[in-house]
Amino acid sequence: MFVKFTSSDRVATAVNAAQVTFISQVTDGTRIRFGEGRSITVIEPMDEVIDKLNRTRALPGE
Repeated sequence: MFVKFTSSDRVATAVNAAQVTFISQVTDGTRIRFGEGRSITVIEPMDEVIDKLNRTRALPGE
């Protein structure tokens, strides 16, 4: 399931919630990390990122 965020350069970004491995708060917003050293920084606060990602994992039938 994809979740839409806004990257630090103000571009809309879709994130595959199933691939997220680590989330951390940074000066510019929230850094979302994936496998193989990939990451993206989004402007949404960490609590909002966690909430959006958790909602995708709690879908009925999964």
